[in-house]
Parts: sequence; structure tokens; C-alpha cells
Amino acid sequence: MALVALVDLSTGPEVGLLPLVSLGPAFAGLSGSWRRTVVIGGCALVLCCVLGVYDGLFQQARGFAALGSVVGVTAAGVAAAVARGRRAAELAEVRSVAEVAQRVLLRPVPRTAGPLRVAVSYTSAVAHARIGGDLYEVVAAPDRVRVIVGDVQGKGLEAVETAAVVLGAFREAAYDEGDLTGVGVRVERSCERVLRGERFVTAVLAEITPGSVTFLNYGHPAPLLLRADGRARFPEPRQYALPLGLGLHGTEGPEPFQVDFHPGDQILLHTDGVTEARDPAGDFYPLAARVPLLKDPDPEAALDALRADLMAHTAGPLHDDAAMLLLRYR
Repeated sequence: MALVALVDLSTGPEVGLLPLVSLGPAFAGLSGSWRRTVVIGGCALVLCCVLGVYDGLFQQARGFAALGSVVGVTAAGVAAAVARGRRAAELAEVRSVAEVAQRVLLRPVPRTAGPLRVAVSYTSAVAHARIGGDLYEVVAAPDRVRVIVGDVQGKGLEAVETAAVVLGAFREAAYDEGDLTGVGVRVERSCERVLRGERFVTAVLAEITPGSVTFLNYGHPAPLLLRADGRARFPEPRQYALPLGLGLHGTEGPEPFQVDFHPGDQILLHTDGVTEARDPAGDFYPLAARVPLLKDPDPEAALDALRADLMAHTAGPLHDDAAMLLLRYR
């Protein structure tokens, strides 16, 4: 508005810049509240009157046309600001409800579970979302700790719904079943009732008892086992099983396998959003080479450092959800 006034005073009324004063309330309606738009519109109207009198435009229809444009644009800007405010309030309410639902689905894991210290990191590939198709849970009992990390095929609300089914089945079975295979069977049955077509869930279940950890792998990337002396390996089953939801194809379920797990050791369970993250050159994230990042005494700080390195590797937003669960034997 000041620029229009300055140019109008410099060039005179012949150029006909006076209607451009209405740009003030127009931009105010796009970015500010309706009250601010009214104030800017009033200033624009006063400025239009002053410039119109100075230029002698009110002796012609041009001056009144300029006033009409300012009034009309101000009214439109106020209406737009009111509508935008209502939409912003509705969006804030929807987001608050969504955040509550997300916290119910992916509850905060306990920082300690039995002899373990636990840290978790979750990065959703969907903008403004805290969860997606990846899932995790830690269930502690007096004599053992059971864990699941999984990845639902696809994205969006269907993936979140499937993740809710898997987590609900695991949370119930982890308390009731006597062995890890029974937990897997319960989760598999729940998936078979819900999943249709070619939808599936890759997952790895783990049961930590004093001195050992038992894995049950449903077509999921192998976890990273880091020994206290710095040695690292990816324990894999002798034969991979089909993901959850594809058990109706008649194949046998996964065979549990056991690995030693002693004080000072760590296990990093993750989804393929970590190992399949690519840098601008197309190279995958070298998780095995990033083992030194997990040596921080604080497991949460160690996992934060690993996540920051993952984001730096991709040099941009992730193309898939990335979940990491770090279990450190105290």
C-alpha cells in the first residue's frame, strides 16, 4: 500500500494505480485474522480517499470505482479470513484426536523392562503423521520380556488399522501364552481374520530371558546383535517363513531360534525403512558400519544419534516408515 501510494504520487493520476491499494486487504485476508483484515481495509480506504482527493479523481467515476474495489476486496478478504479460521480450528481439533489415537496405538515403551533398558525411535514417511505402517511393543513379565517389531504392507489408514490388529493380538497373547510360538500363532490368526488379498505384515518376535533371546521371524529383516566387546552380527533363521497374513497358503510357520544374550549386549530391532533408506546416489544405509553410534552409555542418546545419521544419509525425507527398538542388557 505504501509502495502504491509512493508510485501514485510520483507518476500522477494518469497511470491509474489507485485501485491497487486494494492489494493490502487482499493479502491481509490471505494471511491474517478477519480483524486484521478489517483494520488494513480501513487504512486502504482512507489512503484511497486521500490519494483520490489529491489526484482529483472524485470528479470522475475512476475515484469511486477505486473506492468500490477497496471495499469489495476488503469484504472478500474478511470472508476468506473467517472461513480460514474455521478450517484451522477444525484441523486443530482433528489433529488433537489423531494424536490421542496414535498414542493409544503406539504407547510409549517402558524405559526399563526386566534386565533391559529400552529406547525406541519412529519416523513416519507421511508428513505430519507420528505413526504409519510400522509397529512395535514391549511386554514385560517377571521372568521374561516379549517384544514385537513389524512392518505392514502399504501406507495410509489401512496400514494403521492393520497395525492396530497386530498390536492388540500381541499384547493379549504375550501375557497368556506359555511360549513364543503360541504368541506367534495367536497373532497369525488375528491377521488371517482381518487381512484380505495380498496384504501382509512382516514381523519379528523376541523373548528375552536371563542369558538368552529367542526369535520368531515372519519374513522380517534380521535384528542387529551387538556384543559387549563390539562384535556385531545379524542372527537369521535357518529358513525364513512367510509374513503374517499369508499363512493360508499352507506353508509352515517360522521356527524359533535362540541366541546368547548377556549383560552388556544390545539388540536393535528395526524395519526395512532403515536398511533400505537410500542416499542421493542410490546406496542403501550401511547399518552394520554404524555400530559405533550405539556405544553411547545412554540408549536413548545412542538411538537418537543413529536416527540423525539415517536422516543425514537420505539427505531428505524418508520414503518409508522407519522404526527402531534398542534393547540393552544392563
